[in-house]
Amino acid sequence: MRIALITPYPPATRNGNAHTAARYARFLRARGHHVSLAVDWDGQAADAMIALHARRSYPSIAHYAATHPERRLVLVLTGTDLYRDLAVDADARRSLTLADTLVVLQADGLYALPAEQRGKARVIYQSAPARLCARRPLRHFDVCVAAHLRDEKDPFCAAHATALLPASSRLRVWHVGGELQPGLATVARRLEATHPRWRWLGALPHGRTRERIACAHLLVISSRLEGGANVIVEAVRSGTPVLASDIAGNRGMLGADYAGYFPVGDSRALAERLHRAETDPAWLARLAAQCAARSPLFAPAREAAAVQAMLRQ
Repeated sequence: MRIALITPYPPATRNGNAHTAARYARFLRARGHHVSLAVDWDGQAADAMIALHARRSYPSIAHYAATHPERRLVLVLTGTDLYRDLAVDADARRSLTLADTLVVLQADGLYALPAEQRGKARVIYQSAPARLCARRPLRHFDVCVAAHLRDEKDPFCAAHATALLPASSRLRVWHVGGELQPGLATVARRLEATHPRWRWLGALPHGRTRERIACAHLLVISSRLEGGANVIVEAVRSGTPVLASDIAGNRGMLGADYAGYFPVGDSRALAERLHRAETDPAWLARLAAQCAARSPLFAPAREAAAVQAMLRQ
């Protein structure tokens, strides 16, 4: 089958949508499909289209639906689709109507869809291979934040939390992510000068980012909105517990009863949980056990089978 895979963020951008598109392409090519990965559909022959992002990919979705109304069109919904654009953008809503199948990346995403569209929606959790660290640091309690610098990620929440930790803390935060919003790199460098426990590493290759996540004692995801964060998947598959902002996208990944949530934007609450994770081994072990219980959801074989099945339906 010839498949047009449309993504507004090509693999070179190294963000979550780009990783999702690259994985889908890899899974489908492994099953013998011919996959063309592009930002826009140029009319090339395709037996099916998979498009990421309802608003940004709307021109390609509309063009393909008008050209091939009898062929399968799958729309994979992002966090900005579910928790911002569908409420305010007519093109995003039209994309839902044109698609034959809707994919959300975590269970709570179904409830962000209009009720009349949920019948053609399915949950496909993202995946990552297991990757464990040989040994985590002993002298420090290392925390990783893996998020590009943009407002939706609330990227400096952890930095501000470090200023509220007791002087005796051995905790340090390593932030991986490039500047996607102009001016935030300047803010990051200023914070480094005033928050000695926090360091910004900039954008790193994916392998090195995974190593940082795997060798941390804890991952923090402080986003204001998420569709289903890859970094949660990578942390869980590395045996790294997570502290997550209490938003629908994170609850849909980690479960409603997960113990490691904190209120969105609340650096003080995050500091309290960071300190507890560092000083309360039993609580940290509880977070690790809850994450381990979710790990099978994020296995590559499970995602690959689900991606293949959505084209057969």
